[in-house]
Amino acid sequence: MTSDDGVPTPDLTAFLAAFQRVSAAAARLEQQNETEDGLSVSDLLREHLGVDPRTLAVVTEAVSSFREVDADVALEAVIAGHGGGRLVGVGGGEQRMHTSFSEIVEHSGRFRQFPVGAVDYARAATGPDSERRTVAFGLHLFAVDGVPVALLQRTGSPRHGMQSALEVLCASETTTLALLAELRAAMVTHSVFRGQVVSFTGNPYEPSASGITFLRRTPVPAEDVILPPGTLVRIERQVLGVAQHKEALRAAGQHLKRGVLLYGPPGTGKTHTVRHLVGASEGTTVVVLAGATLRLVGLAAETARAMQPAIVVLEDCDLIAEDRSFRDGPQPLLFEVLDAMDGLAPDADVAFVLTTNRADLLERALAQRPGRVDLAVEVPLPDAEALRRLFELYRGPLPLSPEALDDAAARTLGVTASFVKEVIRRAVLLASEDGREVTDDDLAGAVTEMTADAESITRSLLGVSSEGRDDGGAARRDGQGPRGGRPAAFASTFTFVPRG
Repeated sequence: MTSDDGVPTPDLTAFLAAFQRVSAAAARLEQQNETEDGLSVSDLLREHLGVDPRTLAVVTEAVSSFREVDADVALEAVIAGHGGGRLVGVGGGEQRMHTSFSEIVEHSGRFRQFPVGAVDYARAATGPDSERRTVAFGLHLFAVDGVPVALLQRTGSPRHGMQSALEVLCASETTTLALLAELRAAMVTHSVFRGQVVSFTGNPYEPSASGITFLRRTPVPAEDVILPPGTLVRIERQVLGVAQHKEALRAAGQHLKRGVLLYGPPGTGKTHTVRHLVGASEGTTVVVLAGATLRLVGLAAETARAMQPAIVVLEDCDLIAEDRSFRDGPQPLLFEVLDAMDGLAPDADVAFVLTTNRADLLERALAQRPGRVDLAVEVPLPDAEALRRLFELYRGPLPLSPEALDDAAARTLGVTASFVKEVIRRAVLLASEDGREVTDDDLAGAVTEMTADAESITRSLLGVSSEGRDDGGAARRDGQGPRGGRPAAFASTFTFVPRG
């Protein structure tokens, strides 16, 4: 079958060519039999578009993984607005997952690959208690003002090196660009994040959509926020009041964008105050960032701008005030936070709420970038009256007498709200171990146990400085808080300069 020099004979060459033709024909027949009508994607597109799809350019709109659900909702709304359409799938197994739409069209027309198949779907959260079926890989066929359009919708697949995208095939470039603009607007108008409380955490145990976790908006009554008189009113006016009176402020030429800093020792109720603000802002989009997710502040600001009215909560900003480990740049991430705040238009109805245990670390940065924060409010350790109210709040329905609560408050001066909450739980635990209801003695025992020397680390973890109590529990008079906190006179030296 070969000559002496190893070259195939004419008979072998003819046989191999015939075998190749038979194999190709068998492959085409197998692919055609995979679908009901035997159509390839190229056949279907030629029928829908009225031209050879291989002669048309594909226009690709990248979609952030955070916005995949929004893209799915927007497509449904836009296609319905244009009279509806048809959704089909693309066969071809794993190969289609790392193949662009233009390559699918080309290979389908030339080699009869990629038959019409079933649509791939996924499920994604649209809220803390809701979800929807989304298109993971599917081909939409519809018309815009009489012009036929084909749009491939795919979700991201890092394993295959492909990101989420909308890929449009249409004979009219004008129609394509107009359609993509309409889809972008619809993604904002119909966004599932609008009016929700979200965090960019991607917690696998919470309802999430491609890295965004939906949090519950739990109401916290104002009477449950124990702060010095007038403090909560000031905070509410700045965060919620501006939103409520935005039309009057705009008419008077006043800006809406605002920043509020809540500072004070750990465990005094800063996060609790934030929960109250979130619960009282029904219909407002809230983005919560903390720890490592603070590096996503740029994305949070973009989301807030699109979904306003909005609140961006940045917790424990002192952790990034001087730490460069969260980013590769030469300056701390805090400056990126300030840049994001500055990047919003003055009339944007967006409030930034920052919390910190170390306002002294933030003061230098804020002084260098004046005008980002309009109001700084101290959330201090509770005084005697506030401490008694905290015991009353956290005891709930427990059968504890007023005298027992008075005694507990008197014995724990200088502690935090978190400490009070743990004392009540410890009392319930002591009673539960004996299989009975909690009594005043259990509360007294819990206080004794938690103020003993053996619990010094526990007190520190609950925000109570070992140096912050003397004379039987009296709070220190020099104003120093835990972690070498700020001096009492700090509030009077914290000055904010309005923008130019």
